[in-house]
Amino acid sequence: MLDRLKQMLIKEFIQVFRDPRMRMVIFVIPCVQTLVIGYAVTTDVRHVRTAVVDLDNGIESRDLVARFEASGYFDVVERSDDDRRVRELVDRGRVSMVLKMNRGFGEDLRAGRTAPLQVIVDGTDSNTASIVMSYVGRLTREVSHEILLERIERARGAGRRPGGVELRSRAWFNENLESRNYFVPGVIVIVVTLVTLLLTSMAVVREKEIGTMEQILVTPIRPAEFILGKTLPFALIGMADVLLVSAVGTFWFEVPIRGSLLLLLGCSALYLIPTLGIGLLISTVCGTQQQAMMSTFFYFFPAMMLSGFVFPIANMPEVVQWITLLNPLRYFLIIIRGIFLKGVGADVLWPQIVVLAVMGLVALWFVSTRFHKTLA
Repeated sequence: MLDRLKQMLIKEFIQVFRDPRMRMVIFVIPCVQTLVIGYAVTTDVRHVRTAVVDLDNGIESRDLVARFEASGYFDVVERSDDDRRVRELVDRGRVSMVLKMNRGFGEDLRAGRTAPLQVIVDGTDSNTASIVMSYVGRLTREVSHEILLERIERARGAGRRPGGVELRSRAWFNENLESRNYFVPGVIVIVVTLVTLLLTSMAVVREKEIGTMEQILVTPIRPAEFILGKTLPFALIGMADVLLVSAVGTFWFEVPIRGSLLLLLGCSALYLIPTLGIGLLISTVCGTQQQAMMSTFFYFFPAMMLSGFVFPIANMPEVVQWITLLNPLRYFLIIIRGIFLKGVGADVLWPQIVVLAVMGLVALWFVSTRFHKTLA
């Protein structure tokens, strides 16, 4: 048995690595994808292109605009007093936000009245618009608080400043609240999943297309040995890709690995079992490599969307949340983010580890029952 399995592994490695393009797909493309997606997938909003309509043009309005610019979140790219010009800028996408202060803005503040500030935000991208509005709300609250304190001090004379509550917040695990630290570990999972799924899903189909399945059928190899011979090479390739893209995430994006590297490798190996099982199942069902590739993408994109990589699972409808329980990607994302960012161990992650182990056994059992030593 071991000799037959050894020969099967040698054949698979030769078949995979003899094509230079395949070597590039396995080792170069995952690194490039990690770099590109790591920079592209972020929810941080900075340098919002802003237009200012300052009809008052007083000290107070200019000071407020300067506060917005000094925050680092807003870049004033144009100042105008023409509403039609501002509307054109928003329509053409040249600005994402407009600050408008009417005449009498400074006079209202000096008189102790509430001065209206109009903020127009391009709501085409609702996520960006909501983040921009939160920035605006925070800045205006700070300005209003300072103005209120000044009024109280003037009313009291040279007395003491009124007491207040000072908020001192601290974020654990991601101190600077950088979205890249949250997304890059997820990108590692996505890239490794896609590579291993594609390789495995075309494993059996390729044998059928190039005509070598008949040669395998006349050998004494057993179905279990055939499945192991088809999955073990891609499992080793998947582990190599895990190390490769994790190195990119750690050394290039400076995302720390606070947990155990051995635990990361062990959980990665455990995760690859159901992933490779699903890929092999696709391979046994499809008749051509084109069908296998299309079926892989039909599985991959819903799995990615329902994993919590982009959208929080808690915000999904309850029915969809139940469906995500069948997605191995969901559990591995929790594991890899826990190891990278929190530094937790198996004592915390054991529920996800157990689920992945069960899913792997079920996937392998289903594939073994589905596979028959026949061309059909």
